Amino acid sequence: MTNPIDTERGLISREIFVSPEYHRAELEKLYTRAWLFVGHESQIPNPGDFFVSRMAEESVILCRDARGEIRIFLNSCRHRGMKVCRYEQGNTSLFVCPYHSWSYTTDGKLQGVPLYRSLYEGTLNRDEWSLVPVGRLANYKGSIWATWDETAPDFLAYLGDAVDHLDQVLDCRDGRPGGAEVIGVHKWVFPSNWKLAAENFLGDSYHNPSHRSVDMIGMSGSAQPGQRRDNEYTNAQRVWIGFPAGHGLTAGIAHPDLEYTPTYAQYPEVDEYFRYCFYERKRRLGEKARNLALVGNIFPNTSYHGRQPRSLCVWHPSGPDKVEGWRFFLVDADAPAAVKDVLRHYYMRYSGPAGMTEQDDMENWLYASKASSGTIARRYPFNYQMAMGKPNAANLGPGLVATQMTDQTPRNFYRTYARYLNGDGWDSLLGRDLQPIRRAAE
Repeated sequence: MTNPIDTERGLISREIFVSPEYHRAELEKLYTRAWLFVGHESQIPNPGDFFVSRMAEESVILCRDARGEIRIFLNSCRHRGMKVCRYEQGNTSLFVCPYHSWSYTTDGKLQGVPLYRSLYEGTLNRDEWSLVPVGRLANYKGSIWATWDETAPDFLAYLGDAVDHLDQVLDCRDGRPGGAEVIGVHKWVFPSNWKLAAENFLGDSYHNPSHRSVDMIGMSGSAQPGQRRDNEYTNAQRVWIGFPAGHGLTAGIAHPDLEYTPTYAQYPEVDEYFRYCFYERKRRLGEKARNLALVGNIFPNTSYHGRQPRSLCVWHPSGPDKVEGWRFFLVDADAPAAVKDVLRHYYMRYSGPAGMTEQDDMENWLYASKASSGTIARRYPFNYQMAMGKPNAANLGPGLVATQMTDQTPRNFYRTYARYLNGDGWDSLLGRDLQPIRRAAE
């Protein structure tokens, strides 16, 4: 292909999914600039708490310093590069490098240097050798995001109108803002390209036949036959939405007269909790309560389930054909213990390496990656022409809104992806030149 990312014709070269050169370009030009999800404040509630996370290929330390301020540092000693912290999480007053014992305070400052007076005094300025901090950090409703780019726009400007849909992951089920906590993190590695996983959550409903066996069995929180999720999507208007900065999702717009249907009948305490949340959410949010985010992806690699199972999943690239998936499961922090327990079991049945639904997805991703790596296969592009030229809905909210299955959201994703690889400025990366056509046909 002359143009490997031709969103105008809906053709994308397989090279961007299999080539080491594209993988390296992503790490240097995309992941050094975009806002990335790092963790949640509930994982580090107290001063000295830390959680070792990732930003693409980089190991980072998410922690609270002695004053309770949230910090993120590159997990690499400034002396010889050793991982400063090799525990997944815990509490400490100092991060001590296990190689040569340089030590750092929880605000990143270099404190201890063995034999400092005899070997370094007069040469080493400790203030210049602190742990490397991220360029910018944002705490949005308890979710912690960061970028290495000090010139990046504010996180809310980066999100744009996609914020209303991310809110459904982070807000309480009864409509109160924020209030979530992480109850567990799944981590696993699979042989695929990270973009295939991100695409899946941009609104790829076309692959649903892959889940036929799961749909037939039924595995919702209520374990009702033939039901994979809660029934609040019944009779909802399905929409597929893309945003100028590359974010995308699919959601349901509920009928205004939708009433609660018992979903957890075998768990009376749980059912009563969700009944209360259903009506309280309608009372608090009014018309906005009709918005039911299903799945989405915050550009580039943070995917989410908006309602149930409620989670944020980060696809960390470890090579062109290797992904480390981290899925953070969330519940309302003040939910009854019985609710948390039922949801915890449902989350494990649904998602992650042993989850019935995600096993189907990973089978697709890893075989698509492998079957695209051959010499002949790489000559033929992927097709992203679904629903090209179809009109968008002008009255169903901001963004490019389709009311039929579409490749518009991945086309929008790869338009943004190409701009990062081209080294465009932030006005272009945020899609500000696309604003005038947001409500028009593509």
